[in-house]
Amino acid sequence: MAAQNVASNSSNRRHKHEGKQKHIIAFLFSIVLTLIAFVMVASAGIVNKTFTYILLLVMAVLQVIIQMAYWMHMKDKGHMLPIVFMIGGAFVAFLAIVMAVYWVWW
Repeated sequence: MAAQNVASNSSNRRHKHEGKQKHIIAFLFSIVLTLIAFVMVASAGIVNKTFTYILLLVMAVLQVIIQMAYWMHMKDKGHMLPIVFMIGGAFVAFLAIVMAVYWVWW
């Protein structure tokens, strides 16, 4: 009986649930970012296009971080290898884009 309690306590510590509050905050933040993006695109004639593009890229990066951290649980322990592979993939994709632009324009 005591061994069973120890096993259940150790599994509870490993899989600690963070609660609804953080998920609700992350969801609301994602909704706000999406609404800002829609407003920026809808006001294309009013706001400078360069500013709109930069703001959309920044908000997209924030959305990716929120999605990966809270919904895919990449902020938890034991997810370092997938994070390393995703960073490596992003680096390879960035290099491919840079090389394609360099190849086409020069």
